[in-house]
Amino acid sequence: MIDVLNLIGRSEPLFDSDMARLKDELNERISSSKFLVVGGAGSIGSAVVKEIFAREPMRLDVVDISENNLVELVRDIRSSYGYIQGEFATYAIDAGSNIFKALIDGNKYDYVLNLSALKHVRSEKDPYTLMRLIQTNIFNSDELMKRSKRYFTVSSDKAANPANMMGASKRIMEMFAFYRSNLTPVSMARFANVAFSDGSLLHGFEQRIKKLQPIVAPNDVRRYFITPKESGELCLLSAIFGENREIFFPKLDEKLNLIKFSDIAVRYLHSKGYKPYICKNEDEARAKAAQLAQNGQWACLFGSSDTTGEKDYEEFYTGNEQLDMERFASIGVIENEPVINGASLNKFETNIKSMIADGKFDKDAIMAEFMQVLPEFNHIEKGRYLDAKM
Repeated sequence: MIDVLNLIGRSEPLFDSDMARLKDELNERISSSKFLVVGGAGSIGSAVVKEIFAREPMRLDVVDISENNLVELVRDIRSSYGYIQGEFATYAIDAGSNIFKALIDGNKYDYVLNLSALKHVRSEKDPYTLMRLIQTNIFNSDELMKRSKRYFTVSSDKAANPANMMGASKRIMEMFAFYRSNLTPVSMARFANVAFSDGSLLHGFEQRIKKLQPIVAPNDVRRYFITPKESGELCLLSAIFGENREIFFPKLDEKLNLIKFSDIAVRYLHSKGYKPYICKNEDEARAKAAQLAQNGQWACLFGSSDTTGEKDYEEFYTGNEQLDMERFASIGVIENEPVINGASLNKFETNIKSMIADGKFDKDAIMAEFMQVLPEFNHIEKGRYLDAKM
Protein backbone atom coordinates (compact mmCIF):
# COMPACT_ATOMS: atom_id res chain seq x y z
CA MET A 1 0.00 0.00 0.00
CA ILE A 2 1.23 3.50 -0.86
CA ASP A 3 2.26 5.76 2.02
CA VAL A 4 0.24 8.77 0.87
CA LEU A 5 1.51 11.10 3.61
CA ASN A 6 5.12 10.42 2.71
CA LEU A 7 4.28 10.90 -0.95
CA ILE A 8 2.88 14.40 -0.32
CA GLY A 9 5.73 15.40 1.99
CA ARG A 10 4.19 14.97 5.43
CA SER A 11 4.65 12.53 8.30
CA GLU A 12 1.52 13.19 10.37
CA PRO A 13 -2.21 13.49 9.61
CA LEU A 14 -3.28 17.13 9.60
CA PHE A 15 -6.42 17.25 11.75
CA ASP A 16 -5.79 14.62 14.45
CA SER A 17 -5.53 17.11 17.32
CA ASP A 18 -8.69 18.98 16.36
CA MET A 19 -10.63 15.75 15.82
CA ALA A 20 -9.50 14.42 19.21
CA ARG A 21 -10.39 17.66 21.05
CA LEU A 22 -13.85 17.80 19.49
CA LYS A 23 -14.53 14.05 19.52
CA ASP A 24 -17.26 13.92 22.17
CA GLU A 25 -19.20 16.94 20.93
CA LEU A 26 -18.90 15.75 17.34
CA ASN A 27 -20.21 12.31 18.22
CA GLU A 28 -23.08 13.76 20.24
CA ARG A 29 -24.23 16.11 17.50
CA ILE A 30 -24.03 13.48 14.77
CA SER A 31 -25.76 10.75 16.77
CA SER A 32 -28.75 13.04 17.37
CA SER A 33 -29.08 14.35 13.79
CA LYS A 34 -30.37 13.46 10.33
CA PHE A 35 -28.07 14.00 7.34
CA LEU A 36 -28.40 14.26 3.59
CA VAL A 37 -25.13 14.06 1.64
CA VAL A 38 -25.33 15.04 -2.03
CA GLY A 39 -22.52 13.86 -4.28
CA GLY A 40 -21.77 11.36 -1.55
CA ALA A 41 -20.21 8.62 -3.68
CA GLY A 42 -17.28 10.57 -5.10
CA SER A 43 -13.84 10.61 -3.52
CA ILE A 44 -14.53 13.47 -1.11
CA GLY A 45 -18.22 12.69 -0.67
CA SER A 46 -17.55 9.09 0.31
CA ALA A 47 -14.92 10.25 2.81
CA VAL A 48 -17.53 12.52 4.41
CA VAL A 49 -20.15 9.76 4.43
CA LYS A 50 -17.76 7.40 6.22
CA GLU A 51 -16.98 10.01 8.89
CA ILE A 52 -20.70 10.50 9.54
CA PHE A 53 -21.60 6.79 9.40
CA ALA A 54 -18.86 5.90 11.92
CA ARG A 55 -20.54 8.20 14.47
CA GLU A 56 -23.99 6.55 14.37
CA PRO A 57 -26.32 9.22 12.95
CA MET A 58 -30.07 8.95 13.39
CA ARG A 59 -30.39 8.98 9.63
CA LEU A 60 -27.94 9.20 6.73
CA ASP A 61 -29.21 9.51 3.16
CA VAL A 62 -26.71 9.64 0.32
CA VAL A 63 -27.47 10.94 -3.17
CA ASP A 64 -25.20 10.56 -6.18
CA ILE A 65 -25.77 10.47 -9.91
CA SER A 66 -23.39 7.50 -10.26
CA GLU A 67 -25.16 4.23 -9.54
CA ASN A 68 -21.90 2.26 -9.72
CA ASN A 69 -20.11 4.51 -7.24
CA LEU A 70 -23.02 4.19 -4.80
CA VAL A 71 -22.86 0.41 -5.03
CA GLU A 72 -19.14 0.50 -4.21
CA LEU A 73 -19.74 2.96 -1.37
CA VAL A 74 -22.22 0.59 0.27
CA ARG A 75 -19.86 -2.37 -0.19
CA ASP A 76 -17.03 -0.35 1.33
CA ILE A 77 -19.08 0.79 4.33
CA ARG A 78 -20.55 -2.64 5.03
CA SER A 79 -17.08 -4.21 4.79
CA SER A 80 -15.39 -1.66 7.08
CA TYR A 81 -18.09 -0.42 9.48
CA GLY A 82 -20.96 -2.88 9.29
CA TYR A 83 -24.31 -1.46 10.37
CA ILE A 84 -25.81 1.29 12.54
CA GLN A 85 -28.98 1.60 14.60
CA GLY A 86 -30.11 4.59 12.56
CA GLU A 87 -31.38 4.64 8.98
CA PHE A 88 -28.95 4.49 6.06
CA ALA A 89 -30.02 4.70 2.42
CA THR A 90 -28.55 5.62 -0.97
CA TYR A 91 -30.31 7.14 -3.97
CA ALA A 92 -28.94 7.12 -7.54
CA ILE A 93 -30.66 10.30 -8.68
CA ASP A 94 -29.71 13.64 -10.22
CA ALA A 95 -29.55 16.40 -7.60
CA GLY A 96 -30.91 18.86 -10.14
CA SER A 97 -34.04 16.83 -10.90
CA ASN A 98 -37.64 17.05 -9.71
CA ILE A 99 -37.22 13.53 -8.32
CA PHE A 100 -34.52 14.84 -6.00
CA LYS A 101 -36.68 17.79 -4.97
CA ALA A 102 -39.37 15.34 -3.90
CA LEU A 103 -36.82 13.50 -1.74
CA ILE A 104 -35.45 16.55 0.05
CA ASP A 105 -38.83 18.27 0.43
CA GLY A 106 -40.37 15.10 1.81
CA ASN A 107 -37.83 14.70 4.61
CA LYS A 108 -36.62 16.88 7.45
CA TYR A 109 -32.83 16.83 7.50
CA ASP A 110 -30.87 18.63 10.19
CA TYR A 111 -27.82 18.95 7.92
CA VAL A 112 -27.53 18.97 4.14
CA LEU A 113 -24.00 18.57 2.80
CA ASN A 114 -23.32 19.21 -0.87
CA LEU A 115 -20.20 17.55 -2.29
CA SER A 116 -21.34 17.50 -5.93
CA ALA A 117 -19.32 19.64 -8.34
CA LEU A 118 -17.53 19.89 -11.63
CA LYS A 119 -14.00 20.42 -10.37
CA HIS A 120 -11.73 20.43 -13.42
CA VAL A 121 -10.25 23.59 -14.89
CA ARG A 122 -10.61 22.02 -18.34
CA SER A 123 -14.41 22.17 -17.96
CA GLU A 124 -14.32 25.64 -19.53
CA LYS A 125 -12.91 24.30 -22.81
CA ASP A 126 -16.32 24.41 -24.53
CA PRO A 127 -19.51 26.38 -23.80
CA TYR A 128 -21.64 23.25 -23.27
CA THR A 129 -19.51 21.74 -20.50
CA LEU A 130 -19.05 25.24 -19.11
CA MET A 131 -22.81 25.70 -18.88
CA ARG A 132 -23.14 22.39 -17.04
CA LEU A 133 -20.42 23.58 -14.65
CA ILE A 134 -22.48 26.71 -13.92
CA GLN A 135 -25.66 24.68 -13.46
CA THR A 136 -23.98 22.21 -11.09
CA ASN A 137 -21.66 24.46 -9.12
CA ILE A 138 -23.89 27.52 -8.80
CA PHE A 139 -27.59 26.97 -9.53
CA ASN A 140 -27.95 23.44 -8.13
CA SER A 141 -26.16 24.56 -4.96
CA ASP A 142 -28.43 27.59 -4.66
CA GLU A 143 -31.58 25.48 -5.04
CA LEU A 144 -30.26 22.97 -2.53
CA MET A 145 -29.57 25.68 0.02
CA LYS A 146 -33.12 27.06 -0.35
CA ARG A 147 -34.43 23.64 0.71
CA SER A 148 -32.06 23.17 3.66
CA LYS A 149 -32.32 23.83 7.38
CA ARG A 150 -28.53 23.95 7.73
CA TYR A 151 -26.30 23.86 4.65
CA PHE A 152 -22.69 22.96 3.91
CA THR A 153 -21.06 23.05 0.51
CA VAL A 154 -17.55 22.55 -0.81
CA SER A 155 -15.83 25.51 -2.37
CA SER A 156 -12.26 25.46 -3.70
CA ASP A 157 -8.86 27.04 -3.18
CA LYS A 158 -9.35 28.18 -6.78
CA ALA A 159 -12.13 30.52 -5.57
CA ALA A 160 -9.47 32.72 -3.96
CA ASN A 161 -8.40 35.19 -6.66
CA PRO A 162 -9.78 32.90 -9.41
CA ALA A 163 -7.80 32.49 -12.62
CA ASN A 164 -10.19 30.08 -14.33
CA MET A 165 -13.94 29.72 -14.74
CA MET A 166 -14.19 26.71 -12.45
CA GLY A 167 -12.67 28.77 -9.62
CA ALA A 168 -14.83 31.75 -10.54
CA SER A 169 -17.94 29.54 -10.47
CA LYS A 170 -17.07 28.49 -6.93
CA ARG A 171 -16.55 32.11 -5.90
CA ILE A 172 -19.95 33.04 -7.36
CA MET A 173 -21.46 30.02 -5.56
CA GLU A 174 -20.06 31.44 -2.31
CA MET A 175 -21.67 34.81 -3.07
CA PHE A 176 -25.07 33.22 -3.73
CA ALA A 177 -24.76 31.35 -0.43
CA PHE A 178 -23.87 34.53 1.48
CA TYR A 179 -26.89 36.20 -0.12
CA ARG A 180 -29.20 33.42 1.16
CA SER A 181 -27.48 33.14 4.55
CA ASN A 182 -29.95 35.32 6.46
CA LEU A 183 -32.54 32.59 5.87
CA THR A 184 -30.35 29.47 5.96
CA PRO A 185 -27.09 29.11 7.92
CA VAL A 186 -24.24 27.99 5.65
CA SER A 187 -20.62 26.96 6.07
CA MET A 188 -18.04 25.84 3.54
CA ALA A 189 -14.54 24.49 3.04
CA ARG A 190 -11.79 25.47 0.65
CA PHE A 191 -9.08 22.89 0.42
CA ALA A 192 -6.12 21.69 -1.53
CA ASN A 193 -5.75 18.88 -4.03
CA VAL A 194 -7.05 15.63 -2.57
CA ALA A 195 -4.40 13.01 -3.23
CA PHE A 196 -5.63 10.21 -5.53
CA SER A 197 -9.19 11.55 -5.73
CA ASP A 198 -11.10 10.52 -8.86
CA GLY A 199 -9.90 12.38 -11.92
CA SER A 200 -6.92 13.97 -10.15
CA LEU A 201 -3.44 13.86 -11.64
CA LEU A 202 -2.29 11.43 -8.93
CA HIS A 203 -5.24 9.18 -9.70
CA GLY A 204 -4.08 9.44 -13.29
CA PHE A 205 -0.67 8.11 -12.25
CA GLU A 206 -2.37 4.96 -10.96
CA GLN A 207 -4.24 4.52 -14.23
CA ARG A 208 -1.08 5.00 -16.31
CA ILE A 209 0.71 2.29 -14.30
CA LYS A 210 -2.17 -0.13 -14.82
CA LYS A 211 -2.18 0.57 -18.57
CA LEU A 212 1.61 0.69 -19.10
CA GLN A 213 1.39 4.28 -20.29
CA PRO A 214 3.72 7.26 -19.76
CA ILE A 215 3.41 9.52 -16.73
CA VAL A 216 3.10 13.22 -17.58
CA ALA A 217 3.29 16.06 -15.06
CA PRO A 218 4.16 19.78 -14.92
CA ASN A 219 7.49 20.61 -13.30
CA ASP A 220 6.68 24.26 -12.56
CA VAL A 221 3.36 23.95 -10.69
CA ARG A 222 3.43 23.58 -6.91
CA ARG A 223 0.34 22.51 -4.97
CA TYR A 224 -0.85 21.66 -1.47
CA PHE A 225 -2.23 18.17 -0.89
CA ILE A 226 -4.45 16.54 1.70
CA THR A 227 -5.53 12.91 1.97
CA PRO A 228 -9.08 11.71 1.21
CA LYS A 229 -9.70 11.09 4.92
CA GLU A 230 -8.52 14.61 5.74
CA SER A 231 -10.91 16.02 3.17
CA GLY A 232 -13.77 14.21 4.89
CA GLU A 233 -12.71 15.48 8.31
CA LEU A 234 -12.39 19.10 7.15
CA CYS A 235 -15.84 19.05 5.53
CA LEU A 236 -17.42 17.46 8.59
CA LEU A 237 -15.85 19.92 11.02
CA SER A 238 -17.03 22.86 8.91
CA ALA A 239 -20.54 21.41 8.56
CA ILE A 240 -20.92 20.79 12.30
CA PHE A 241 -18.89 23.58 13.90
CA GLY A 242 -18.77 26.30 11.26
CA GLU A 243 -20.67 29.47 12.08
CA ASN A 244 -22.85 31.13 9.46
CA ARG A 245 -20.87 32.16 6.34
CA GLU A 246 -17.59 30.73 7.61
CA ILE A 247 -15.18 28.97 5.26
CA PHE A 248 -12.72 26.45 6.72
CA PHE A 249 -9.34 25.75 5.12
CA PRO A 250 -6.30 23.67 6.13
CA LYS A 251 -3.34 25.41 7.71
CA LEU A 252 -0.46 24.36 5.50
CA ASP A 253 3.02 25.82 5.50
CA GLU A 254 4.21 27.12 2.13
CA LYS A 255 7.81 26.03 2.68
CA LEU A 256 6.98 22.57 3.98
CA ASN A 257 3.86 21.53 2.13
CA LEU A 258 3.91 22.98 -1.38
CA ILE A 259 5.15 20.27 -3.72
CA LYS A 260 5.65 19.97 -7.47
CA PHE A 261 3.58 17.44 -9.39
CA SER A 262 6.75 16.15 -11.05
CA ASP A 263 8.34 15.52 -7.63
CA ILE A 264 5.30 13.51 -6.54
CA ALA A 265 5.49 11.54 -9.80
CA VAL A 266 9.10 10.56 -9.05
CA ARG A 267 8.25 9.56 -5.47
CA TYR A 268 5.25 7.58 -6.70
CA LEU A 269 7.34 5.66 -9.23
CA HIS A 270 9.98 4.89 -6.59
CA SER A 271 7.24 3.51 -4.32
CA LYS A 272 6.25 1.20 -7.18
CA GLY A 273 9.83 0.07 -7.75
CA TYR A 274 10.48 2.06 -10.95
CA LYS A 275 13.08 4.64 -11.92
CA PRO A 276 11.83 7.58 -14.00
CA TYR A 277 13.10 7.80 -17.58
CA ILE A 278 12.74 11.36 -18.83
CA CYS A 279 11.53 11.51 -22.42
CA LYS A 280 11.89 14.43 -24.82
CA ASN A 281 8.36 14.41 -26.24
CA GLU A 282 5.05 12.53 -26.32
CA ASP A 283 6.02 10.34 -29.28
CA GLU A 284 9.13 9.05 -27.52
CA ALA A 285 7.21 8.46 -24.29
CA ARG A 286 4.48 6.45 -26.02
CA ALA A 287 6.97 4.43 -28.07
CA LYS A 288 9.20 3.46 -25.13
CA ALA A 289 6.64 3.01 -22.33
CA ALA A 290 6.11 -0.77 -22.50
CA GLN A 291 9.75 -1.70 -23.02
CA LEU A 292 11.01 0.59 -20.27
CA ALA A 293 8.53 -0.92 -17.79
CA GLN A 294 10.00 -4.38 -18.41
CA ASN A 295 13.42 -3.04 -17.39
CA GLY A 296 12.32 -1.34 -14.15
CA GLN A 297 12.03 2.13 -15.67
CA TRP A 298 9.03 4.29 -16.49
CA ALA A 299 8.54 6.72 -19.35
CA CYS A 300 8.01 10.24 -18.00
CA LEU A 301 7.39 13.57 -19.65
CA PHE A 302 7.85 16.62 -17.42
CA GLY A 303 7.47 20.17 -18.69
CA SER A 304 6.11 23.62 -18.01
CA SER A 305 2.40 24.29 -17.66
CA ASP A 306 1.02 26.05 -20.72
CA THR A 307 -2.75 25.62 -20.46
CA THR A 308 -5.62 28.00 -19.70
CA GLY A 309 -6.52 28.81 -16.11
CA GLU A 310 -3.53 27.30 -14.29
CA LYS A 311 -1.88 29.39 -11.57
CA ASP A 312 1.69 28.49 -10.64
CA TYR A 313 0.90 28.96 -6.94
CA GLU A 314 -1.95 28.12 -4.59
CA GLU A 315 -3.82 30.18 -2.02
CA PHE A 316 -6.79 29.62 0.29
CA TYR A 317 -7.75 33.21 1.03
CA THR A 318 -7.23 36.75 -0.23
CA GLY A 319 -5.80 39.78 1.51
CA ASN A 320 -9.29 41.25 1.85
CA GLU A 321 -10.79 38.36 3.81
CA GLN A 322 -11.10 38.34 7.61
CA LEU A 323 -9.33 35.36 9.21
CA ASP A 324 -9.51 33.48 12.50
CA MET A 325 -6.32 31.43 12.84
CA GLU A 326 -6.65 30.68 16.56
CA ARG A 327 -9.81 28.60 16.97
CA PHE A 328 -8.36 25.34 15.62
CA ALA A 329 -4.90 23.84 15.67
CA SER A 330 -4.78 22.91 11.98
CA ILE A 331 -7.69 24.81 10.43
CA GLY A 332 -8.00 28.45 9.47
CA VAL A 333 -11.39 30.13 9.25
CA ILE A 334 -12.53 32.87 6.86
CA GLU A 335 -15.28 35.01 8.40
CA ASN A 336 -17.62 36.58 5.84
CA GLU A 337 -20.32 39.22 5.91
CA PRO A 338 -23.69 38.65 4.21
CA VAL A 339 -24.17 39.80 0.61
CA ILE A 340 -26.82 42.50 0.99
CA ASN A 341 -27.24 43.63 -2.60
CA GLY A 342 -28.10 40.69 -4.79
CA ALA A 343 -28.79 42.71 -7.95
CA SER A 344 -25.73 41.48 -9.83
CA LEU A 345 -26.42 37.88 -8.76
CA ASN A 346 -30.04 38.10 -9.89
CA LYS A 347 -28.93 39.56 -13.22
CA PHE A 348 -26.37 36.78 -13.63
CA GLU A 349 -28.97 34.10 -12.92
CA THR A 350 -31.56 35.65 -15.25
CA ASN A 351 -29.14 36.07 -18.16
CA ILE A 352 -27.48 32.65 -17.86
CA LYS A 353 -30.83 30.85 -17.56
CA SER A 354 -32.07 32.79 -20.57
CA MET A 355 -29.09 31.45 -22.56
CA ILE A 356 -29.94 27.93 -21.43
CA ALA A 357 -33.61 28.35 -22.38
CA ASP A 358 -32.65 29.73 -25.82
CA GLY A 359 -30.00 27.06 -26.39
CA LYS A 360 -27.40 29.76 -27.09
CA PHE A 361 -24.12 28.85 -25.45
CA ASP A 362 -21.42 31.39 -26.27
CA LYS A 363 -18.29 31.43 -24.11
CA ASP A 364 -17.64 35.15 -24.60
CA ALA A 365 -21.20 35.96 -23.52
CA ILE A 366 -20.86 33.67 -20.50
CA MET A 367 -17.54 35.32 -19.63
CA ALA A 368 -19.22 38.73 -19.74
CA GLU A 369 -21.74 37.54 -17.14
CA PHE A 370 -18.93 36.28 -14.92
CA MET A 371 -17.18 39.64 -15.17
CA GLN A 372 -20.25 41.66 -14.16
CA VAL A 373 -20.45 39.64 -10.94
CA LEU A 374 -16.67 39.38 -10.44
CA PRO A 375 -15.04 42.46 -12.00
CA GLU A 376 -11.75 41.46 -10.33
CA PHE A 377 -11.74 38.06 -12.12
CA ASN A 378 -8.28 37.68 -13.68
CA HIS A 379 -8.87 34.94 -16.21
CA ILE A 380 -5.66 33.34 -17.50
CA GLU A 381 -6.35 32.47 -21.14
CA LYS A 382 -3.61 30.66 -23.05
CA GLY A 383 -5.66 29.24 -25.91
CA ARG A 384 -4.84 25.66 -24.93
CA TYR A 385 -6.51 23.16 -22.61
CA LEU A 386 -5.38 19.98 -20.91
CA ASP A 387 -7.41 17.88 -23.34
CA ALA A 388 -4.87 18.88 -26.01
CA LYS A 389 -2.07 17.17 -24.06
CA MET A 390 -1.24 13.59 -23.13
